[in-house]
Amino acid sequence: MKFVKNIVFCSLFLAFSLILEAQLTVPKLVVCITVDQLRSDYLQYFSSTFGEKGFKRLMNEGLYYRSVDFGFSNLSESSSIASIYTGTYPYYNGISGDMRFDWTQEKAVSIVHDINFMGNYTTDRVSPLALQTTTIGDILKKASNGSSKVYSVAPNAGTALLSAGRWANAAFWLDDVNGKWATSTYYKDVPNYVERFNTSEAIGNYPERTWEQSYSYYNEFPYSQRTTPFSYRFSQKEKDAYTRIKKTPLINSEITNLANRFFENARFTRNTTPDFLALTYYAGNYPYATDSTEYNYEIQDIYYRLDKEMEKLIDLIDRKIGLKHVLIVLSSTGYYDELPNWSSDYKPFGTFYPDRCTSLLNMYLMAIYGEGNWVKTYFDRYIFLNKKLAEEKKVNWKDLLLNAADFVSQFSGIQSISIPELSHEIHPGIYRKNAGDLFIEIQSSWAFDGMQTQRKKNVLSPLFFFGEQIHKEQVTRKVKATEIAPSIAYLLRIAPPDNCIDLPLAEIFKSH
Repeated sequence: MKFVKNIVFCSLFLAFSLILEAQLTVPKLVVCITVDQLRSDYLQYFSSTFGEKGFKRLMNEGLYYRSVDFGFSNLSESSSIASIYTGTYPYYNGISGDMRFDWTQEKAVSIVHDINFMGNYTTDRVSPLALQTTTIGDILKKASNGSSKVYSVAPNAGTALLSAGRWANAAFWLDDVNGKWATSTYYKDVPNYVERFNTSEAIGNYPERTWEQSYSYYNEFPYSQRTTPFSYRFSQKEKDAYTRIKKTPLINSEITNLANRFFENARFTRNTTPDFLALTYYAGNYPYATDSTEYNYEIQDIYYRLDKEMEKLIDLIDRKIGLKHVLIVLSSTGYYDELPNWSSDYKPFGTFYPDRCTSLLNMYLMAIYGEGNWVKTYFDRYIFLNKKLAEEKKVNWKDLLLNAADFVSQFSGIQSISIPELSHEIHPGIYRKNAGDLFIEIQSSWAFDGMQTQRKKNVLSPLFFFGEQIHKEQVTRKVKATEIAPSIAYLLRIAPPDNCIDLPLAEIFKSH
């Protein structure tokens, strides 16, 4: 009888232990993938060209959300990435765009520009210090007392730094000049295997690369104007070769190749605490396409090759790490760069000229307040006014702002104008310290004059959670981008980022 009792006790203890282990299991590695400009509708349109082990596997075996809302209109690669990894809006995280206006240099600079830090394999001077709050990687480093490894790999400096955070081991991006993987001296952990990769395998070591069409004919869109396959060559001798490569599937292959070096050498999963790898891929238009329509072969080929890249990445993770140890999270940046393909028959409804607007505004303000340079500059939908001049002339600043806004609102093509300083409501897409005095939104069917040849449009963007502990489900309701970081934090059993504004996604609780 005692023997039987012992058997029963051991069986119950084992069962309880297994249940407890399942409840406490956390991923040993999180691979957080962001695909710039990935569209839910295009995943559906092009699915007939996909294999079974890339996006279809994520759709069929993972937790798949079809619609993610970022909560603000002025999306960019940097602001979207920052919102995903911090779990909050630009209003709190400080990243409202790819660029900001630097008054000391009187020109636009990268949002991550930082003169205090030099670069490795680059002349870029950048750091993640523009982030005003923590990322999910930062919280993981803090929770593990630094033992967790946190790295990021991305095409551009901004996305690499913002997805890594302030406390990461290192962040890497492809330099526009030499085609090597660069980082900032802000980070102190530059693995020697990345340097070895730069010496032998980085794309900058090849005199020429080619992007050729995978199929002779794509038929997902009936609107394409092309009748022959495309082919593009990128020579080391061309000044903008690597800038153009970043808008092709070639950059996605480079991201995967470097990620593989991390799987082989970073000793992920060797510690008791989880590790974190952020990867950024590209799925936007090729802006230099010979067929400038929105429905060209180039975008279809980008998605076809991206699906193959996801299949390769998942396979590498399985072989090098083991999928049972890994949580894969894949999201998009929520917007899409339109190609500037207006024709003589189909013109924009009108054109907004910022220079004309600011010049007329300055004349109007001089008529009211006297001679002076009342308008300092226009940049990225912001008008900056001269507060110092207002103080010198003892002009009421609030009245000046209201008069300026009222005048500009009468221009054709203006959708709305907001005054960040006077607004009592939070504008989630505006970080006030970098904001101008007037924020302008142009009607969607109007064009901008000058260098702004592309329009960013908010689009349906997908979100995937894929891993052993994730139950499979397809969710059609709209979810928030700011729910991604707290969901990952919940699965890692750590606190969400400091200014995170949402709770984990409801479906994540079903998995645990």
